[in-house]
Amino acid sequence: MNRWYCQEKDSIVGKRLDSFTFSEERMAVAVSHMMKFTKQNLFFLVSGMIIYVVDIGVDFWVASRYFCQGQYSWSILILCFRGLSSIITQIFSYEWFKNDWEGTDTGKLKLVFLVHLFHCGIFIRYWFALKYGCQAAFKQTSSRGASEADPSNFIQKQVVDAVTDINMLRVFKTFLETTPQLFLQIYILLGHGKTNFYQYAAIIMSFCGISLSMVDYQISLRKSLPDKDEFRVLSKFTYLFYKLLTITSWMLSISLITLLSVRISVILLIFLWICGFSWTLKQHTTFCKSKKMEYLYRTVVGIILIFSFFNIKGRRTKVCISIYYATHSVVTLGIFLVYMFWKPSIIKEIRFTIVSISTISSLVLGIIFLVVYYSHFHPTTYCTRQACSDEVDEVAWQKDRMETGRFQNFLMQ
Repeated sequence: MNRWYCQEKDSIVGKRLDSFTFSEERMAVAVSHMMKFTKQNLFFLVSGMIIYVVDIGVDFWVASRYFCQGQYSWSILILCFRGLSSIITQIFSYEWFKNDWEGTDTGKLKLVFLVHLFHCGIFIRYWFALKYGCQAAFKQTSSRGASEADPSNFIQKQVVDAVTDINMLRVFKTFLETTPQLFLQIYILLGHGKTNFYQYAAIIMSFCGISLSMVDYQISLRKSLPDKDEFRVLSKFTYLFYKLLTITSWMLSISLITLLSVRISVILLIFLWICGFSWTLKQHTTFCKSKKMEYLYRTVVGIILIFSFFNIKGRRTKVCISIYYATHSVVTLGIFLVYMFWKPSIIKEIRFTIVSISTISSLVLGIIFLVVYYSHFHPTTYCTRQACSDEVDEVAWQKDRMETGRFQNFLMQ
C-alpha cells in the first residue's frame, strides 16, 4: 500500500482524483502518469534487491574479519547496526501488512508474522514487487481511456505501491545501518591507519546502498505524485550528488571529532538526536495509526536527521533546510578550529590535509548541488491552489489536503 498518500486503505487515485472534478480523459492521464512502471524501474528494483543481499553478506564478512583480528568492539558495533535496522524495518513492514490486510484471513497474517520474526519480511515485499513489476514492465498497454479499474492499471498500481513500501523501508535501513557503518569504517581508516580489502568493500557497499536508496526513493516519490514531473537523468544525478556529498562531508566531520574524543562525539550525536526528535514532536506527525508506532517513527526520524535533512510534513523547507546545513557548516568549521588549538601537530600531517580538503570540498559541492536541485529540479508545489484552481473548488481542495496528510508526513528532500 502506498504509504505516502493515505492512512486508510484507499489509494491516492481513489481519494485525490475523486475529490477533483477531472474529466475522464484528464483522470486517465493522471493515473497513467502516476502508475507507469517501466523496464528501467524494474532494473533499479532488481539492482536494489541484489545490493541488499550482497550488503548483508558483506556486513557479516567484515564483522567476522574484525572478530578474528581481536577487534571485538568494531565487530559488535557492525552487528548491532545491522540488527537494530533489521528489527525496526521488520516492525514497520509487518505493521503495514497488518494495516493493508485488515479484515482478511488471519492465517495469512500469522505466516507473515513468522517470516518477519526471522527477519525476512522484506523478501516477501520484493516477491510481490517483482511479480507485479514483470507484468507491468513487459505487458504495458495503451492508457488512453484507461482507469484504475482496468487490469493493466491495477497491476501498475500494485507494483507502484509495493515498490514504494520497499523504498521507504530502505530509507530507514540506510540511516539506521548503512550510514552509521560508513561512519565507523571511515573512523577506523582515519584513526588506525590499517587498510584492508574488506574495509574498502564495506565502504563501497555503503555508498552503493545510500546511492540506490536515495534515487529509488525520489523515483517512487515522483511516481506517487500525478502532478509532478518525471525524475529525469540530470535531476537524478543532481539529487544524488547533493545527498552523497553532504552526507560524506558530515561523516568525515564526525569522524574527526571522534578521533579527538569519543565521549564528545557521542554527546554531540545524542544532542543532535534529541533536537531532531523534539522537532518531530513539535510537528505533530501522524504517519502511523497507533501511538506506539508513531513514537517509533519519530525516533527513527530523529536518527535520520543526524545525517541528512528530512522533511516530515511536506511543507516549504527553505528556512529549515538553510538552518540545517548552516548548522552543519558551523559545526564542521568548529571542528577544524578545535584541531588548530588542541592538536596543532596533527594539522601538519598529510593525512589531515587530505581529509580537511575532502570535508570542505564535499560540503561546498554538496550545497551547490542542493541549490541547483531546489532551484531547477525539485517539485516545489504539492498541488497548490494555482495548479488546481481550474479543477477543484476551495472546499474540495481543503478536504483533499486533509485526506492526503499521510503523504506529507513522509517526504525526504
